[in-house]
Amino acid sequence: MFDKKAGAYVTDLLKEWKADHIYGMPGDSINEFMEELRKEDDIRFIQIRHEETGALAAAAHAKLTGKIGVCMSIAGPGAVHLQNGLYDAKKDKVPVLAIVGQVSSDLVGTDNFQELKLESMFEQVAVYNRRVQTAEQLPDMLNQAIRTAYAENGPAILIVSDDLFSTKIKYEKPMTSALYSQPNIRAAAEDLEKAADLINSAKKPVILAGKGAKGAVAELLMFAEEIKAPLIASFPSKGLIPDEHPNHMGHLGQLGTEPAKEVMKEADLLILAGTAYPYRDYLPNDAPAIQIDIDPAVIGKYYPATIGIASELEPVMAWFIDNIKPKSDDFLKKSQEKRDKWDEKLGQEMAKETEQLQPQHVMAEVQRILAPGAVVSLDVGSVTLWSARYLKLTDQKMIVSAWIATMGCGLPGAIAGKLAYPDKQVIALIGDGGFSMGMQDFVTAVKYDLPIIIVILNNQKIQLIETEQKEMGNKPTNIELANIDFAMIAEACGGIGYTAKNRHELKEALDMAKAGNKAAVIDAYVEDIDFETM
Repeated sequence: MFDKKAGAYVTDLLKEWKADHIYGMPGDSINEFMEELRKEDDIRFIQIRHEETGALAAAAHAKLTGKIGVCMSIAGPGAVHLQNGLYDAKKDKVPVLAIVGQVSSDLVGTDNFQELKLESMFEQVAVYNRRVQTAEQLPDMLNQAIRTAYAENGPAILIVSDDLFSTKIKYEKPMTSALYSQPNIRAAAEDLEKAADLINSAKKPVILAGKGAKGAVAELLMFAEEIKAPLIASFPSKGLIPDEHPNHMGHLGQLGTEPAKEVMKEADLLILAGTAYPYRDYLPNDAPAIQIDIDPAVIGKYYPATIGIASELEPVMAWFIDNIKPKSDDFLKKSQEKRDKWDEKLGQEMAKETEQLQPQHVMAEVQRILAPGAVVSLDVGSVTLWSARYLKLTDQKMIVSAWIATMGCGLPGAIAGKLAYPDKQVIALIGDGGFSMGMQDFVTAVKYDLPIIIVILNNQKIQLIETEQKEMGNKPTNIELANIDFAMIAEACGGIGYTAKNRHELKEALDMAKAGNKAAVIDAYVEDIDFETM
């Protein structure tokens, strides 16, 4: 290899890893690497206004595409700002690379301006966490970081003093390559046979499926149809498991439906397919369980599995389809009757005309304009509850901060969605609390000409926290939010802003936003309705 700057090798390797954009904010401990990026046409630098947005967007990119999301920050405050998004990536198990600047290598350890002990700070969040000591190490450590992020499904942190990026090196004998080999994990025959015996003897089997069904949805649905089993989807798998499938009972838990809750109570066999569902109170008391997961560490973690199958889901489903005996559909039919009544009730609630806009009206109108294959970026809060209950997804992709459940994830997710799929419709559903946490980065969508639609359910309060305070027997306190004119914020950023205070105004706003080609915010003032009373 010829002599060139270590930073140039980094850009070359990022391209080999198919990373085509990086989220970050320039600063004094990454400026040498910024110079290398300036010369590079095939890697797009997305300048965000807050590093948390960049890390959340990188995590969202990984959730949507399965490919590494990349973010960058300076030392000190920029690195601190990354933490929330990196924890989102860790807890939702997606690969992210964070390139984090550090003070000059000859000053490390001297308690210099903006120096923090970054290795210690990132220790808990990272699956790979190393500081590069010499410029010669940088290319190989970059490869190691990205490979580990893929292998362990989490954030890899590479801490680099900026002077190392500008140091010329000879990369003559690479130790590593820009390659990750995905293992094919298959079940043991004896585990499959034992599971088949349990399934064949069950009268009321119920399937609870999760994100691990990705790549195996067709087989999972065929299996559910073969054994005449009600199917429940974990909320993070919404959009992956079609809501309209006849066996689908909805979601479980606080975000769930009554039909899902009822069939789970009656189950005499629980089949956990690609999910480590953590809410024990919503699962059967003592039904036997078959858990199928690619990660052996989660089998039996939250529910006592009778049989654990460490495998990818698709071959297990295919084997079951070929080896399971036909079943009666009595339990499924009764479950479907309950589900149909539930859907009829929801339909009536969405069709009900009221003077003031209600949250379910917003979901119905979003459903009306939602395009096939669209990306739905969902924030955390009461908007999550309304979306879980009323929004039906078939082939759309939905992303949310599922495990750490961080408010403010909706806008970064929408930005990531439009960059990943520029030809697809991207809609974000966000509460006023969540949007105000990171609304400064709406200008990022405007700057990069990303025509996303942000729908804000504005009730001037943190409603989910109010509900929780009431459930604890406490008087709600400090949940009111000072109102912001979000439509005016959008206009001030150079986007389009709409205000909707009734259903007619919302319809018009959504139609105009869909037809437009600019980033848009719809500030939908919704009536304050207790979710539990619906």
